[in-house]
Amino acid sequence: MYFDTELLEIVPRPITPPDVAAPPADATTTASGLAYKVLRPGRGDKHPSRASKVAVHYSGWTTNGRMFDSSVLRGTPSEFPLDEVIKGWTEGLQLMTVGEKTRFWIPAKLAYPHDRTKPQGMLVFDIELISIK
Repeated sequence: MYFDTELLEIVPRPITPPDVAAPPADATTTASGLAYKVLRPGRGDKHPSRASKVAVHYSGWTTNGRMFDSSVLRGTPSEFPLDEVIKGWTEGLQLMTVGEKTRFWIPAKLAYPHDRTKPQGMLVFDIELISIK
């Protein structure tokens, strides 16, 4: 039995941000401790609500620079209700508009504080908001 395989594209691995260890001085920090920096502004003024379903591309790193997840590598945006993700995403995505790309430094208490199977400590995500449904 033989198979023909065709390479359609090579998706480059997202580059680890140089500031994963801690938010830079020009990052904004919310009352909850979520820090963020807009990397690319979005369009319009519509923001998702907790009840919104959103589509995003994202990559996530630990503070030592290890990437642990990326929809960019999978080549398919992720879709989910905003009230069914970690607290840091629920809060942070409500600050974004469609087309915006933002880097978030999410403290452990807003990430996976009770799930030891997930990365622990502060997590860093680059998130691009593709659509709000």
